[in-house]
Parts: sequence; C-alpha cells; structure tokens
Amino acid sequence: QVQLVESGGGSVQAGGSLRLSCAVSGDTYSRAYVAWFRQAPGKEREGVARIYQPVGGPSLADSVKGRFTISQDNAKSTVFLQMNSLKPEDTATYYCAAGSVPYERRWRKDEYRYWGQGTQVTVSS
Repeated sequence: QVQLVESGGGSVQAGGSLRLSCAVSGDTYSRAYVAWFRQAPGKEREGVARIYQPVGGPSLADSVKGRFTISQDNAKSTVFLQMNSLKPEDTATYYCAAGSVPYERRWRKDEYRYWGQGTQVTVSS
C-alpha cells in the first residue's frame, strides 16, 4: 500500500509561482515512480511531471517544460512540483500518483495504482 497526500495549492495571478508537495509513504517498489497529474473541469486528466524515486530522475510533459520542475527531499518522503510562470490554462486540480510504470506509458493515468485526494490550483489573468 502507498499513501499520498498533496498540499500547497491555492490561487495566484498569471506569471506567479506555487510549489506543491506530495507526502509519500508505503511500499517502496509500488511507489518507484511518483507523478503529478492535473485535471481541469471538462477535460481529461493529464500527466505533467514524474520522478523516479530511487535516483531522482525527472520527466516533464512538453506543456510544462521550462516552467515546472519536479524534485524530492533527501528522505524520498516528499515530492515537490515547483510551478513558475503560471498561466490561466494551468488552472486545475493537481493529483499526486504512484506506481511502477515504464517510461513509454508514463503519462497514462490508468497505469498508476495509487492517488492522492488532489489540491486545487487557480491562476487568474
């Protein structure tokens, strides 16, 4: 079992920054990859970033490259999503997910077995 708890969401103006945190605990193998997904109203849930916890290797979706970074603390108990230069289209509920998902399927939400409850991010113009 893996437990995920997100925090750090809020409201910000366009161009601003937010840092989301995902507290991760549980079986190490089942949470080898920790990812951030987001879902805007009426849209599909999409993957934006993920990290391979054993070595910290990051992967970012094209839509957020250059603006978002993903990292983790030394204890590998918290994964962060630093979001800079935020745009109104970044408005969504952001979810933390965990699983043992290979690279070629990294953005497929159905591949991730464990999910957090989500945290809302609202970017105003």
